[in-house]
Amino acid sequence: MTRIGLDIAKQVLQVHGVDEHGVVRIRKTLARAQVLEFFAQLPPCTVGMEACAGAHYWGRELTRLGHTVKLMAAQFVTPYRKRGKNDANDAEAICEAVGRPNMPFVAIKTEEQQAVLMVHRARSLVVANRTAQVNQIRGLLGEFGLTVPQGVASLRKHLPRLLEDAENGLPMLAREVLAGLLTQLHTLDQDIAQYDAKIRALAQASEPARRLMQVAAIGPQTATALVASMGDPHVFQSGRNYAASLGLIPRQHSSGGKNRLGAITKQGDRYLQTLLIHGARAFGQPFTKNPLWWRNSYGRPGRAAPTTRGGRYAVFAGAHLWGFSKNPSGVRSPYPLRRLSKGPSSDQMGRWVRFMAGALCGGNGANSRDRERW
Repeated sequence: MTRIGLDIAKQVLQVHGVDEHGVVRIRKTLARAQVLEFFAQLPPCTVGMEACAGAHYWGRELTRLGHTVKLMAAQFVTPYRKRGKNDANDAEAICEAVGRPNMPFVAIKTEEQQAVLMVHRARSLVVANRTAQVNQIRGLLGEFGLTVPQGVASLRKHLPRLLEDAENGLPMLAREVLAGLLTQLHTLDQDIAQYDAKIRALAQASEPARRLMQVAAIGPQTATALVASMGDPHVFQSGRNYAASLGLIPRQHSSGGKNRLGAITKQGDRYLQTLLIHGARAFGQPFTKNPLWWRNSYGRPGRAAPTTRGGRYAVFAGAHLWGFSKNPSGVRSPYPLRRLSKGPSSDQMGRWVRFMAGALCGGNGANSRDRERW
């Protein structure tokens, strides 16, 4: 047995194994409790899995047993599946895909990296609950003809005043309900503050995160998420590959030797994209009053880019504002300060993401052309 495809699920896992000649040697369904015992009896081999829920756990466990575990994105496995979709066909497709020499693989995350990402996911859940709570309170107030401006800060400011106002026509029962919802809102604020403090502590304890926070527009939340999500930086052949994994590169539709670069795609890690985009916008707030290129890119100062201009998501940090700072190694960033009346090109934006990847992995993730610029 030289290559095994393992289709994982919560309770039942499917195994498909072949030898060095590609001959099928095993097709078997295993219960969850039988998996480690089964693989402990096999000689070391290559085990392929889709990078889905639980894959990193099984990857770590099988690696401890001496096997070489390789995780793949599910969309790269789909073309190798024959006929209908079931566990047996999925395991066979995984076994075939893991043997391809040019298949891109996903780095197995450690327990510590997954724990850091768990903090980010929990914080995102609390923030979403707080947003839903605020919207519900504003909707309930609207039923009684009372309006509150949008935003959490506005609600914190106006709701206590409305509850104290005895002449606004708000029934006593409604006041009691709204007071309870306001107390829940304060509890959610405290939970978010606790998660923020925990993320700041994690950032200070991580050397790669501290190095990354020296970059403009990247704070503790973005730095810890990048370090934990990246896994092993040596999996990426260059900073361009890391940029592609984040989805912060333009869509390409080139043919006949002519390059055509479009807008930023929706692929990649949405959470990291959100952090990077909002970080760049927050850093650029003092510069949004005058520059013509900001107005041309975003329509109005301080507003998010429309869908048709999605390729300018990281316009500040990607093209101009990197020229105000230096990278962690003490070498000037590849972006000198240019005229603010000219916006960045897609190539400039891609170079910024590669520069960020190089800062994260100490320059090891950059290609030779980027290293020369640094």
